[in-house]
Amino acid sequence: MPTHTQRSFGGEITIGGDLTVRRLGFGAMRITGKGIFGPPPDRAAAVRLMQHVVDSGVNFIDTADSYGPYVSEEIIAEALAPYPDGVVIATKAGFERPGPDRWTIDARPERLRDCVEGSLRRLKLERIDLLQLHRIDPKVPAEESLGVLADMQREGKIRHIGVSETSVDEYERAKKSATIVSVQNLYNVDERKAEDVLEACERDGVAFLPWYPLGGKGTPRHAALERIAKAHDATPTQIALAWLLARSPAVLPIPGTSSIAHFDENLAAADLTLTAEELSELA
Repeated sequence: MPTHTQRSFGGEITIGGDLTVRRLGFGAMRITGKGIFGPPPDRAAAVRLMQHVVDSGVNFIDTADSYGPYVSEEIIAEALAPYPDGVVIATKAGFERPGPDRWTIDARPERLRDCVEGSLRRLKLERIDLLQLHRIDPKVPAEESLGVLADMQREGKIRHIGVSETSVDEYERAKKSATIVSVQNLYNVDERKAEDVLEACERDGVAFLPWYPLGGKGTPRHAALERIAKAHDATPTQIALAWLLARSPAVLPIPGTSSIAHFDENLAAADLTLTAEELSELA
């Protein structure tokens, strides 16, 4: 396996003008228990995985206070704090977790302030590099939710602000309340409802973080993934990640796993180069 000094990582991306990270990040949702709830079955293994992620050269880690809840942030800090130079931890706030696989939006300003303070403690940070509003709360004006994050940014507790699962209209509204440097939406070869959001991010120089990189089965595009994977002696997920990296320089994929072997497999996708014909098959 190439060392991280030999890997391309799909290049680099600069977030907010001052955070430059490698373009293949890591999503830390699955270092928790079943249903993204409670502790993982082997906490020591989760700690080792996070250390391996950074040792491999990945320097952008995406998490959320709702993963566990709290468990993902705690494990990240246990594994990595004090953080190596250049490692960026992005977290999110705006969900409550009443149980496994259950997610309830709560982005009231007073609660978001508590969420950010809690993330700072758990992550053992004085400032969160990237805090993303996990969801816009339909019961709360977005201006109020983002307003408290902007207040905490002025207080020095948040460096940059992003949003998650937003439409173009919501993104444009969000920009009126805070400087938005990232958008995190569901997006992959098969699921492209956020294409217009990605285009808006490209236009504005904003990072676009696609989650769930492998989507669909039995579709023409998924069949193309299978064919191309065989040609490269790769997995469909690796081809899907390589496609995301090729899709736009604004894209920062954050594949996640609870397994070191699976992480290494995902990371190898950064070393794949798809031909123009292959990219056309997946268009």
